[in-house]
Amino acid sequence: MPNPMEVYALLPKTNCKKCGEATCLSFAVKLLSRAKKLEECTPLFEEEKYKERREKLLELLKPIMEAAETGLLIHEDLCFGCNNCVVACPVNVANDPEGVALGYGPKSDKVILRVINGVVRTFNLESCRRFSGDKMLRVCDVCVRVCPSKAIEFA
Repeated sequence: MPNPMEVYALLPKTNCKKCGEATCLSFAVKLLSRAKKLEECTPLFEEEKYKERREKLLELLKPIMEAAETGLLIHEDLCFGCNNCVVACPVNVANDPEGVALGYGPKSDKVILRVINGVVRTFNLESCRRFSGDKMLRVCDVCVRVCPSKAIEFA
């Protein structure tokens, strides 16, 4: 995942404030937290001299911008379908006591994670504990901790 300085290095660095932020660095931080969209940096899209930077930023930020609302990122190129995340997810276990809870594959359509064709896929993300209003549950990262290939992370 990119850090704010990597993003900042590709921004126009004019501190024009057109995005609503005081500096380009603060805009970079907001981009990474998904509080701002790249399109809000209007010089980046209006001025041809920033075209190469814009294209690099779009590529750099693509995984973050495509991440689920929970911030869940799955790196399909790293996943080898071990199923650790599927059987460790507390929501999967609670919603599928006949399958996941007993160590079998998911039998319910209420699971969040499921391996399909050797790669983990997400479903029912609104059930993820990271959506919860309870702050203690929002720190759930069991799927990340059990992934041996580091294919899962939260942005």
